[in-house]
Amino acid sequence: MIRRLLAIFHARNIEFVRDRSSLIWNIALPILLVVGLGFIFSGGGKPIFTVGVLHPPGTDLSALHAPFLKTRYINFVGIDKLQRGLHEVTHDEIAMLVDLRNPDAPGYWINENSPKSYLLERILLGSGGGHWERRALKARQIGYIDWLVPGILGMNMMFSCFFGVGYVIVRYRKNGYLKRLNATPLTAFEFVAAQVASRLMLIMAITIAVYLGTDWLLDFTMEGSYVLLFVIALVGALSMISLSLLVSARITSEELAAGLLNLITWPTMVLSGIWFSLGDNHPALNVLAQFLPLTQLLEGARAVMLDGAGFAEVAGHLAILAAMSGVFLVAAAWLFKWKSD
Repeated sequence: MIRRLLAIFHARNIEFVRDRSSLIWNIALPILLVVGLGFIFSGGGKPIFTVGVLHPPGTDLSALHAPFLKTRYINFVGIDKLQRGLHEVTHDEIAMLVDLRNPDAPGYWINENSPKSYLLERILLGSGGGHWERRALKARQIGYIDWLVPGILGMNMMFSCFFGVGYVIVRYRKNGYLKRLNATPLTAFEFVAAQVASRLMLIMAITIAVYLGTDWLLDFTMEGSYVLLFVIALVGALSMISLSLLVSARITSEELAAGLLNLITWPTMVLSGIWFSLGDNHPALNVLAQFLPLTQLLEGARAVMLDGAGFAEVAGHLAILAAMSGVFLVAAAWLFKWKSD
C-alpha cells in the first residue's frame, strides 16, 4: 500500500512541476497580491477618519487656523458645495462635515448613525471646539448596514460569476468534455451564450433570495424601484460572467485559472467599495476602480437603494456595464478554444 501511495504522490508532484504556467503562477500570485495591497495601504500613520471642510472660495485648507484641522490621523478634504457635503455625511461617506466659511461662526454636521461621527465629535469638542455650532441634518441618515448590504450582495454575485463559470469551463476543457462538444454542430458562440444564460438565471435567483432574506432580518433601506435595481444587477452580473469567460477562453490549467480569477477578485474587493467608501482611496485608484464591473454595479445599486435614483441617474452605469459585457463576450467567443492541446 505504501508503494502505491508513494507512486501516486510522486506522479502528482511531477504533474504539478511540469505544468509550468501553474507553478509560476502559484509563486507569482502571492507576490503580486502583497505588492499590490502594500501599495494601496502603504504609508505609516494612515488617516482613520475623513472629514469634509466647507471653506471660503479660493482659500487653501492649510491657510485655515482652526486647531481641529491640525489633528493627526484625520483626512481633511475640501468640499465645494454644501449639498454635496451633506449628502456624503448622510450616506456615511465622510464621518463629519465642518463649516469654516465664516471662521467666527464655525459649525459641523455628523451622522447620528455612524460610530465614526460620534468619535469625531468627541475629538472636535476636546480640541477647543466648544464654540462650534452643532447643526441638524434634515435629510434621512443612512446607517452603515444600509450602505454595506449592496456591497455584500455584489460580492456574492462576483464570486458566483467568476468561479461558477470560468473555473468550470477550464475543467470542461481539461477533462475533454469540450472536445466532445466540438464534434457536434454547436458553435463557440452558442456554447458561450448558453453558459451565460444558465449562470445568469441561477445568480439572479440566488441574489433575489438572499436580498429578501436579508431584508427580512435587517429591514434595510430601499428608496428606489425594484425593477431598476433588478436591471442593474442583471447587467452587472452579465458583465462579470463575460469577464470570467474571457479569462477562461483558452486556459487549460485549473490552477492557473484560479490564480487569474483571484488576481481579479482581490483588487476588485479592495477597490470597488464593498466595505468602505471609495472616497478614502488615492485618486488614481479611484480612476482604476471605475474600470471594474463591480464598481459600476455597486454605485448604480446604491444610487437606487439609498437615494431613490431613477433611470436617468444610473443610465451611465448601465451603459458602461453593457459595453463591458459586449466587449468581453465577443472577445471570449473569438478566443475560445475547445481542446486542451
